[in-house]
Amino acid sequence: MGELRVLLVAPRSAGGIGRHVASLAAGLRRRGVAVVDRGPVGPRALPRLLAAARQVEIVHAHGLRAGLAAAAVLGRSRPRRPPLVVTWHNVAPTTGWRRGIGALLERTVARRAEVTLAASTDLAERARMAGARDVRCCPVAAPALTAPRRDRETLRAELGAVDRPLVLAVGRLAAQKDYPLLLDAAVLLAGRDPVPLVVIAGDGPLRGALTRRITSRQLPVRLLGARDDVPDLLAAADVVVLTSRWEARPLVAQEAMAAGVPLVATAVGGVPDLVGDAALLVGPGQGGDVAGRFAAAVSRVLDSPQLAAELAERGRRRAAGWPGESDTVDAVLACYADALARRTDLRRRR
Repeated sequence: MGELRVLLVAPRSAGGIGRHVASLAAGLRRRGVAVVDRGPVGPRALPRLLAAARQVEIVHAHGLRAGLAAAAVLGRSRPRRPPLVVTWHNVAPTTGWRRGIGALLERTVARRAEVTLAASTDLAERARMAGARDVRCCPVAAPALTAPRRDRETLRAELGAVDRPLVLAVGRLAAQKDYPLLLDAAVLLAGRDPVPLVVIAGDGPLRGALTRRITSRQLPVRLLGARDDVPDLLAAADVVVLTSRWEARPLVAQEAMAAGVPLVATAVGGVPDLVGDAALLVGPGQGGDVAGRFAAAVSRVLDSPQLAAELAERGRRRAAGWPGESDTVDAVLACYADALARRTDLRRRR
């Protein structure tokens, strides 16, 4: 497959999808694959995508919007257009007026893809229900975690957590991450002595609203903005929290467990399959009920050094058994080979 040329279509993202695509591109190039990387995926990008699609054997889109853009481009491509592979990383909107549009988006992308890769089993089932033909769960491996660059105590002092527990969240400040739930839990955690400091590393459209709420209620929460020192933050934290409404294979959960930091997360999407018994999971419920149970789970970890140590060790063991970046490249290359073989067989029959 040394002569294979692949077009990767993905949104420009510094989050989990962006890091996965960068890792995949690097891995494919190490295997001798010529990789063309194109993004963002808005209307202005379509002419460039069309030109690139005419020069490759495989188009691999990441995410539903990228999948729709790639499908539109391939509909106008050469008669012998390349097969389309789409990786589903997230669900389409499932509530409100966007629900119908999301369902249409899923059906369109599912039916146009030669092979659909899913980051979690629930995504795989959604793709099948939307009409996808060849659906496979594919590991979205976290890039190897680098060693911390700074001393744990130095960073804790910088953050203001010298004599108090440090609770860490990492992720884009967007609705999916449900940081209002974390702020509700922080209200309850503020009754502890000493009061834990909750820090959130990430930026996004909800920064202003979260800042106003933190300030008006004087919550023990700091927004750190975008950071490039997540390994340092993990080493400094007493517990990592994930309050998302939905996740497939969240990068921060993988990083926390690999680093041996106790994890408390919402039991949504692919999270239970990912973490097993190596984290404390909080199931769905109504508003304050979830916040109360989430705060109680964080308190359990902070109150029990034994539980924290057990979760840390389970996390390391489970992370050691996950597929790595090389395994992800192997799985993707196998999908490319199958898609190309199927396309070749179809042409011969014609």
